[in-house]
Amino acid sequence: MITAIVLIGADIDAIPETASELAALEHVSEVYSVTGEYDLVALVRVREHEALAGVVTDGIAKLPGVLATETLVAFRAYSRHDLAAMFSIGG
Repeated sequence: MITAIVLIGADIDAIPETASELAALEHVSEVYSVTGEYDLVALVRVREHEALAGVVTDGIAKLPGVLATETLVAFRAYSRHDLAAMFSIGG
């Protein structure tokens, strides 16, 4: 499974609508409105890199209200559960 974090610059007046449309896209598991340089963050999960390219370039980037994207591909996932298991002594 490939996980990507897509940082999205959006039209300020269309953030709620854009976020809803993003969340409805196949392979987009979560969408957050955020502060800072970007307006929205989408988590994308796919099985192949080719699918990721399609989701970002043919899906996310073409939505009305999306002005720019930057995609970060995750190497490894660390959750609270994973970290607790790593540091657990005899369990």
